[in-house]
Amino acid sequence: MADSLDENTLTVLARLSGLELNALERASLPDQFDSILTLIDRLQEVDTRAIEPLAQAFDHCMRLREDEVTSQNQRDLFQSLAPELVDGLYLVPNVME
Repeated sequence: MADSLDENTLTVLARLSGLELNALERASLPDQFDSILTLIDRLQEVDTRAIEPLAQAFDHCMRLREDEVTSQNQRDLFQSLAPELVDGLYLVPNVME
């Protein structure tokens, strides 16, 4: 069985995830995490040594089509709407310090 997560660990996980949790959500999280971790533990116990890895979930070939341009280049239109450009590149505000 998975180890239960303590209040401090849940607080750190919430902060790292950018989540604001109310008291009800904070109270229900340990049981939800325990349930998820228990499921992961059960999955780890399954013997998969005799199972071939798959490149995709379905055992059939994907249909191929010709690579054709199906829309017009609207770069000039989109760049005319941008608040700031430098040498054809969009300027965006910093989101990380």
